Amino acid sequence: MVPFILITTLFFLWGFARAILDVLNKHFQNELNISITESSLIQVTTYMGYFLMAIPAGLFINRYGYRRGVVFGLLLFAIGSLLFVPCTEAGTLDAFLFALFIISVGLVFLETAANPYVTELGGKETASSRLNLSQSFNGLGCLFATFAVGQFLFGYENSSVALPYVILGIVVLLIAAIFSKVKLPEIEHHDELSDKAKYGRVPLLKVWKHKFFVYGLIALLAYEVAEISINSYFINYVTGMGWMDDRTASLVLTGALAFFMVGRFGGSLIMRKVPAEVMLMTCGFGCVISVMIVLMNFGRYSMIGLLGIYLFEAVMFPTIFSLAVRGLGSLTKSASSLLMMTPVGGCGFLLVGVIADATDMVIPFIIPLVCYVIVGLYGFGLTVNRNEIKKGQLT
Repeated sequence: MVPFILITTLFFLWGFARAILDVLNKHFQNELNISITESSLIQVTTYMGYFLMAIPAGLFINRYGYRRGVVFGLLLFAIGSLLFVPCTEAGTLDAFLFALFIISVGLVFLETAANPYVTELGGKETASSRLNLSQSFNGLGCLFATFAVGQFLFGYENSSVALPYVILGIVVLLIAAIFSKVKLPEIEHHDELSDKAKYGRVPLLKVWKHKFFVYGLIALLAYEVAEISINSYFINYVTGMGWMDDRTASLVLTGALAFFMVGRFGGSLIMRKVPAEVMLMTCGFGCVISVMIVLMNFGRYSMIGLLGIYLFEAVMFPTIFSLAVRGLGSLTKSASSLLMMTPVGGCGFLLVGVIADATDMVIPFIIPLVCYVIVGLYGFGLTVNRNEIKKGQLT
């Protein structure tokens, strides 16, 4: 229970750090006079860090363990946050992008360690429910970030973006100090790969033989493209449609993330009774219907579909993740590092920005529509083969 509580605090932190990007996107458009396409470089830079550093993070954690991976990630996170002070003085987008890249490298260490660790802290059957519970605090961090930082940046003239990051950096340093003193139990797998797993190369090759891991990797990438694109585009969409101003939009985004958090907590409870794969299939097709409502462009009523997306997608990341690493034993850490490359899907927002600048504000939602179809099909495939997977006849 103690390791579970400590690790869960990390979910709040990276939820906060990633949600700030959705506010920064619009803030930098206003302050630096850049387009949606140019501001999408915020997401591209941040999530490219996941793609480039996920495997090195996995190798580090394989060799030195979960706790050291967490502490190292927290230190990088803090350094990147504090770099916002000189970046503000420089006043250029490139400077901010450098600081965000450092933060993203720290986050990939945290997520590569924390996600699989939570799935291991208990029975396999409740792994998805447990990870959804921890990930609920990720939603709480997102909600707090969009409300506090959004109101600060859009509510006051000449507000400095450095202030929230300096506060965040100090908090992260304090948490790093706590983790450096606390001993987290390492999860040991006594199988034929337990020794080789410390050096990474063999399990990185072996994991590709598990087809439902590979399908899970594809589904998780699709989810990241959809989720990050919608979050990053949200304020641009509702303001571009003429429904509200920037400050009100950040409040509405906070409300949408509240739906997301409710979906996480609710999903965690439901999956104590309903199989995770069935839940994933249902929510995947729920998102497809919600996106179609947005694409039909019913004016302000399209917000119903937009909020529906947040409710249905809430369980997707932790559920796909836990299902993809299920039964992998010593391959779990290496599989996790590959799964943590998927936030590179956030670069998909660049395509959303290009489409929005070239056409209108509604058409870009075609991209998340395709992505949620892929997630729903992954859940469907697992549901159909559930009994065989449970018996170990399929991997």
